[in-house]
Amino acid sequence: MQTLTVDVGHARYSVTIGPGLLARRDFFEHHVPGDGALIVSNPIVAALYLDPLRAGLAGRRIAECILPDGEQHKTLSSAALVFDALVENRLHRDATIFALGGGVVGDIAGFAAACYQRGIAFAQVPTTLLAQVDSSVGGKTGVNHPGGKNLIGAFHQPLVVVADTDTLLSLPDRELRAGLAEVIKYGCIRDPELFGWLERHIAEILARDAESLTHAIRRSCEIKAEVVALDEREQNIRAILNFGHTFGHAIEAATAYTRYLHGEAVALGMLMATDLSARLGLIDDDVTRRLRDLLSAAGLPTSTPRIGRDTAFGLMQMDKKVKAGAVRLVLLERLGSAVVGADYAADALAATLDEYFA
Repeated sequence: MQTLTVDVGHARYSVTIGPGLLARRDFFEHHVPGDGALIVSNPIVAALYLDPLRAGLAGRRIAECILPDGEQHKTLSSAALVFDALVENRLHRDATIFALGGGVVGDIAGFAAACYQRGIAFAQVPTTLLAQVDSSVGGKTGVNHPGGKNLIGAFHQPLVVVADTDTLLSLPDRELRAGLAEVIKYGCIRDPELFGWLERHIAEILARDAESLTHAIRRSCEIKAEVVALDEREQNIRAILNFGHTFGHAIEAATAYTRYLHGEAVALGMLMATDLSARLGLIDDDVTRRLRDLLSAAGLPTSTPRIGRDTAFGLMQMDKKVKAGAVRLVLLERLGSAVVGADYAADALAATLDEYFA
């Protein structure tokens, strides 16, 4: 078991990584006070891990809310189901919501926790690699809107993040690969040594080697914790965590959140961001080649859908990083260092959009 700390000033919490954590009653009693609990999950995860978590929460008054599975269900309607469960079970401000599942469950449950009675506690219990390395840490919560991804949400930090690595043993291969996209992202924007380590150890991670997975999760969480501590509400440096996401979110929205997993769309978005970085002369083509090779080795897509330049740019204009009408993008100035801004040549962006979307 390994533990690190996220400290954003007004909130400080632990991220604990290791096997067999779900059923550890002593762990939850130490980290999560109170009696009332609502477990939010989806049918697939609940069938596997609801009983172990219930054992870990034994002695509490436990209610459940099982949401439909999939990014297309990350909506206000699903959040309303959580509100309904909280009210029907007469849970109050001293209750805790436990988000048992991947990023969709975590985002919805956290958003409901931020809103219900103007804010109650929640614990992240991520069961996918993507959620363990990214979405469970940092306090971003929210739901999608037909006009764009994550347009409705709140910053609401969890009480604790419990990353039980045993849950990754049942994760479908495609979901594991999608999670690797976010690990690769951290290497691109902050840690070239991590990127090189991934190039050498990608086969072990895909084979679910416990030591390799734990290292990838811990280092990813360390990087995210460092960045979030500097800029909790994404006013400046935290935006680098969205490397590839502006392009990726456009891909997800244009394909109705059904064709690609989030990590797959991010993988494609990172390729586009490196392409644009190279066109702007910030990096050389070798970085794009290394990224493409690593994504391919991880089993992630490298061919984009032909959604059209105008459609893609229209969706990008709804990105949360847009300021004063300008689409701000996360670009690489070298492997391991990213910058955010809108000071780029419009014709270079148009060329990248044409290359990948036309």
